[in-house]
Amino acid sequence: MSTWIVRLDEPGTGLRVAVKDLIDVAGVPTTAGCRVLARTAGPAERDAACLAGLRAAGARVVGKANLHELACGGTGVNPHFGTPVNPIDPALVPGGSSSGSAVAVAAGEADLALGTDTAGSIRTPSACCGTVGLKPTHGLVPLEGVWPLAPSLDVLGPMARDVAGVARGMALLDPTFDPGAAPATTIGRVRVPNVDPAVDAAVDRLLAAAEIPVVELRLPGWAAAHDAAWAVMFHEVWQVDRVLYERDAAGLGPDVRERLEQGRAVTYEQHRAGLAHRALWRAELAAAFARAPVLAWPTLAFFPPRLDDPPPNTRWTSIPVNLAGHPAIALPVPSGGPVPASVQLVGPDHSEGLLCATAAVLE
Repeated sequence: MSTWIVRLDEPGTGLRVAVKDLIDVAGVPTTAGCRVLARTAGPAERDAACLAGLRAAGARVVGKANLHELACGGTGVNPHFGTPVNPIDPALVPGGSSSGSAVAVAAGEADLALGTDTAGSIRTPSACCGTVGLKPTHGLVPLEGVWPLAPSLDVLGPMARDVAGVARGMALLDPTFDPGAAPATTIGRVRVPNVDPAVDAAVDRLLAAAEIPVVELRLPGWAAAHDAAWAVMFHEVWQVDRVLYERDAAGLGPDVRERLEQGRAVTYEQHRAGLAHRALWRAELAAAFARAPVLAWPTLAFFPPRLDDPPPNTRWTSIPVNLAGHPAIALPVPSGGPVPASVQLVGPDHSEGLLCATAAVLE
């Protein structure tokens, strides 16, 4: 049961959908993978707004998927509800925070999954489990009825085994999604720091095989954007979840408790400065998009770590995209070994169709 917090048996023959247990499903408690919250969580009065399109299409919610507690972690390890088993290798982390969502589609238990992404929480588990995940433009998919993590960065998006499945899910989440968009005519290859050379090489081989022209691009503001995004996230995490910490700090997982304490130390001034940096970072990315409409770099700087390894101590390659608010799609890349790498494609606001079309060429 570690993939799921609750299994559901909704009638019908429609698309099977796994819903991350941050997202309200009518009649079912939302626990956010947290025992402290679960103790007082009552059945949701109504579905979250994001489910309206899926319900209209006859989709069936087959369960509330497990996650890293409070969506506050990148490994997907949950000490309260168990850790979803990575279908590639049970010794590897499933990735977080949308761990159960990625595992559900990778294992064939759902056709589509919904995840949330604040610092990479759709893209990271997709990378770890060899699946595809799309982080939409910030604000595109409604978040009413979704337990927040950091509202300035939070988004909700689809996860599936392949690009076609993600595109199908995006069409159900956003009626403006263009499934007939053309792929990019140029891809900008961005080199981010501290990437495993084998991961970088796998991404380069994939781009070369796709025969889309590739230009090398630099993003000098990468480190500053990364640090600004973390300041925004940690401060808002504390504002959102401090009530649970104050209710029962000992009942939280040690890693989540530590992150909340980190957030408590981030000042309002640091938070405002982080948000202010967004405009500079978006301007730098706009200049890059003027040279190539889609940018590419690894989803993870490393291959998925083992469950018994210490958490990676490196810069994450996803959270700068959340600060910008732009969409990004992650898809697996053959590495020559048993565990794939993953590439993320990043585009301007509202370019989800372009990203899916380009990802389909690479796939």
